[in-house]
Amino acid sequence: MKVIHASGKRKRAIARATLTEGKGKVMINNRLLQSFDSPTFMDRITEPFLLAENPLVNIHVKVRGGGVSGQAEACRVAIARALVSFDKKLKTVFDSYDRLLLVADVRRKESRKPNRQSKARARKQTSYR
Repeated sequence: MKVIHASGKRKRAIARATLTEGKGKVMINNRLLQSFDSPTFMDRITEPFLLAENPLVNIHVKVRGGGVSGQAEACRVAIARALVSFDKKLKTVFDSYDRLLLVADVRRKESRKPNRQSKARARKQTSYR
């Protein structure tokens, strides 16, 4: 039995996927994918499966850190990388659809600057009167 490990990142979220041959069961943090209520979360995660024409593999993903959107993107990258390791022909399919399926998005939140009470790039208000 073939076991493949892959990981994906997005912002502060890190996902680790384990792919094994099976019947197509997807578990995220020990919960079935169908048990999540957010349709956007499910849509982002199922994209690699739709492009790969539903391969018969079981995938277990452990994701931590970040928010809901970052975790969904991290899972998406980890699953896509695992599927490419399982079937090399999927690399061209994923690349032609969306490059960010296999390459992690490196953008991060800009850190807050010292001696300012507000956001990272906000300037202090001045009055000239």
